[in-house]
Amino acid sequence: MFLGHFAVGFGTKAIRPRISLGMLFVSVQFLDLLWPTLLQLGLEKVEIRSGITAVNPLYFVEYPISHSLQMAVFWAVLVGGIAFVFNKNLKIALTLGLCVLSHWLLDLAVHIPDLPLYWSESSPKVGLGLWHNVWLTVAVESLLFMGGLYQYLAATTARNWMGLYGLWGLVALLVLIQVGNLLGPIPQHVEDIAWGAQLQWILIAWAYWVDTHREIDVV
Repeated sequence: MFLGHFAVGFGTKAIRPRISLGMLFVSVQFLDLLWPTLLQLGLEKVEIRSGITAVNPLYFVEYPISHSLQMAVFWAVLVGGIAFVFNKNLKIALTLGLCVLSHWLLDLAVHIPDLPLYWSESSPKVGLGLWHNVWLTVAVESLLFMGGLYQYLAATTARNWMGLYGLWGLVALLVLIQVGNLLGPIPQHVEDIAWGAQLQWILIAWAYWVDTHREIDVV
């Protein structure tokens, strides 16, 4: 899942307009922002196996810190708790925590059974395997993304050209990344995957910037 996660970030802006789109992107992608660093530190493992699914050539050997259900709940509580300390707003804290947890739930739909339930080698692993079907994956992610983007557009208005073209530039980049993931060459080295995943911080910075150039239409 890629576009689907960002769809949650876009859509949640309409529900909690006080939260920056950048912070929403951090929350919905929090597990995947942890993962490349843990991969580079040797704390989690992935292998490149062409054909393991029709969509994704990665076999996630070990990633309990970032992607077990147990730790996803922990990270959700942590992010929500930090948000509450700074904002003293329970609704904002709960929203950001749920955004973190949404990542695991969406991954559950697309992954093959490689998501551990808890941090242990003996943990059962789950996944509904949507990635085995390219067209179904594309359809589900596209519908989620269009729905989330529609809600964001309905809840905000561009103040200037940066809020307009900056948003559509961000949308175009997200779609191009998705197309590249689907149609591009299979990565040859795990290090390239990790560094590529770190580039998500550009998307987050871009989202923060765009959001400062858009006005809230809902309270």
